[in-house]
Amino acid sequence: MTYLDFDALEQMPLKRDPYEWLIVENFILPQQFGDVSADFPKVPGPGSHPPAELSIEGHFAGLMDELQGDAFRSAIEKKFEIDLTGRPTMYTVRGFVRSRDGEIHTDSKTKLITVLLYMNEGWESDGGRLRILRSGTDLEDKVAEVPPYGGTLLAFKRSDNSWHGHKPHEGPRRAIQLNWVTSQDVVDREQSRHRFSTRMKKLTNTLLRRTG
Repeated sequence: MTYLDFDALEQMPLKRDPYEWLIVENFILPQQFGDVSADFPKVPGPGSHPPAELSIEGHFAGLMDELQGDAFRSAIEKKFEIDLTGRPTMYTVRGFVRSRDGEIHTDSKTKLITVLLYMNEGWESDGGRLRILRSGTDLEDKVAEVPPYGGTLLAFKRSDNSWHGHKPHEGPRRAIQLNWVTSQDVVDREQSRHRFSTRMKKLTNTLLRRTG
């Protein structure tokens, strides 16, 4: 089964201002989006959660297999003119956003390509809409704003000026982040860090249920 609209990705021109990026709305095929959304894993709270700490099943598992497959890698390589041979991937899942999230940043130098896929049914809030920015100081100096719903894809090549961020929002906000990174050591370190954070959230939730 195919979950992704590779034709739309191929036809979407790569933007180069102020860095290399592209947005593809409905990148998850609309006829598949409902099934994938229904199988979106439960997360224990805000923050980024690694797949090892979640139940990755059904159509969501199928989606992630396709995102980590050869066809998607080849499409990204062609679009960004980058060789990802031997570069490992890692991904995390988010289900909520905090009001302090969304500060302007560029991503770490260990990340080569960042892919964000938004899994919300719709979005009314002005906050929580990721912006492609020209600087690291002005959230209003935007080039584009990403619709955070309906399987929208944002992909960009990390650089020293790949600034992005969003206005504050607090509440449910489903997203997948996948990265090609420089080495397996990066994957091991980052996934370990996220695993610890997720386990602490699970422990906190368990304690709250017992005392509540």
